[in-house]
Amino acid sequence: MTTTRSHRAANAVPQSGCTSAFLDSLAAQDFARLGGTLAADARMRALLPAGPRVWAGADAIATRFARWFGGTEDFEFVEAAAGTVGDRLHLHWQLRLRAEWLGAGWFIVEQQAYAKTADGGRIARLDLLCTGYRPEDDDG
Repeated sequence: MTTTRSHRAANAVPQSGCTSAFLDSLAAQDFARLGGTLAADARMRALLPAGPRVWAGADAIATRFARWFGGTEDFEFVEAAAGTVGDRLHLHWQLRLRAEWLGAGWFIVEQQAYAKTADGGRIARLDLLCTGYRPEDDDG
């Protein structure tokens, strides 16, 4: 058996401008701008703690992000990363937030997403995995 390995350096950040625009929009809670990073007919499949869900259309997807991360008392963009896996963009982000609708205290949420862009450079497909809102451990 022969194993071939490539020793080329991996791209830390994809060359797609939509990646940074998407993450910047999320960090700013600017969901209209986030919608602008998506193709009009974009589709998002998400594996959420409540089960799998699908949304179609840039407006529907942006509205979903607004429901998840808008209307907060406090919102911190803890970390984000972007890269590529073959022909897909890989995005990761972790958020820390407080919102009345979540209950008392801080919550952490982390999401991983794999995206495919359309010819215009916008995200056409987004496959997302979410931890759900996890209570932050204040005891260290």
